[in-house]
Formats: sequence, C-alpha cells, structure tokens
Amino acid sequence: NFGWFGFVARPVLALLNLMHKFIPNYGVAIILVTVLIKLLCWPITQKGMKSMKNMQQLQPKLTKLREKYGDDKERMAKEQMQLYKTHKINPLGGCLPMVLQIPVFFALYRVLMQAIELRHAPFMLWITDLSAPERLSLGFELPYVGGLPLLTLLMGGSMFLQQKMTPTTAANPEMAKMMMLMPVIFNFLFINFASGLVLYFFVNNMLQMAQQHFVNKDRI
Repeated sequence: NFGWFGFVARPVLALLNLMHKFIPNYGVAIILVTVLIKLLCWPITQKGMKSMKNMQQLQPKLTKLREKYGDDKERMAKEQMQLYKTHKINPLGGCLPMVLQIPVFFALYRVLMQAIELRHAPFMLWITDLSAPERLSLGFELPYVGGLPLLTLLMGGSMFLQQKMTPTTAANPEMAKMMMLMPVIFNFLFINFASGLVLYFFVNNMLQMAQQHFVNKDRI
C-alpha cells in the first residue's frame, strides 16, 4: 500500500526492479531512474529556466513599474501582466518543474519505506541501507546524529550551488536572503530521511545544475 501516490510509486518501483535485474544495485537503479525522469522533464524544465532568466532581465522594468504604480495595486498588476505578455514570459513557468517533482519525491519516499526489495539494500561505501538514514562513522559520536550524514551535507551543498546559479527573480532583497537559507533548512529536514531519497535529490540537483549551466550560457 503506497498511499495517495501509489499510481506513481508502482511504476517507480517497477523501473527500479527492472534496472536492478541488469545492475544488481538499487542505489545505481535510483540514479538511473533519476536520470530518466530528468530527461522526460527536460523540455519543461528548460522552458521554466529560460522563463526565470527572462524574468531576471525584466527586473529593472518591474522596479520602475513599482515606483510608478506602487500605490495603485490594480494598475500595477495590470501593467505587470502586460509586461509579461509583451515579452512572452510565464511567471509561473519556473515553478512547474518543482510541482512535477513533488509526486516523484513522495512516491520514492513511500517505495523506500514500504517496498521489501529496498529494505537493507546497500549502495556503496558507508551507505549500507538505502531505506535508512546514512551515517559515515568517524570513530566517535556526534551530538544528535551519531555519525556524519555526509550524503545529506553534499545534497545541501549542491542545493546551495544550484541556488547561486539560478537567476534571482525576487524583488525583495530580504526574500532573496531567506531563500539562501533553504539549503540549511533542507539539511535539517533530510538528516533522518532514507539515504535513497537523499541520493535521488542529490543526483537531481547535480543534473539541474548542469541544465542551468547550459541555460545561463545561452543568450536568450
């Protein structure tokens, strides 16, 4: 029973089992499934990234609109939407890839928690159970976590680098600073999550960074 996201979890588990037949390592299977999902979502993600880049380039014009119509919210919204329409920008385009990723995230979470195939399934090095939190033994205990959650820290680091590469569309500088705290928040959230889920997010972040690099190089 995979809950509400069973319609996504069952195909994900079937894909993992299929890949495991050829490469008997569920960690590698998770990486391959992540790559496959990323390739399927590549065109939508590409469009969203370009939309965010274009929105960043429009920030000076949006600032002028706020200065001109700051007291007239209705006129401000109308002029802002007209500006988006003129430059063919979808302000929600950057959110779509994240929305598509949410069902996959919860589906993989349920698979790692429920599927007997992944129970105690090892990956490599210190990650000996993909259904449990990963800890690298240091020879001594760290407060609260015990061992070092190295993969989780790498995931948080990749998220930070990804944010640095992503065009900033927040008009409020304080909001932009708050967004930079997201990797730290995610580190705390993921610290006790299954290592297979952290692996999925880490690989996805690396692929996202590679795609963002090509979008940033492209002169739109």
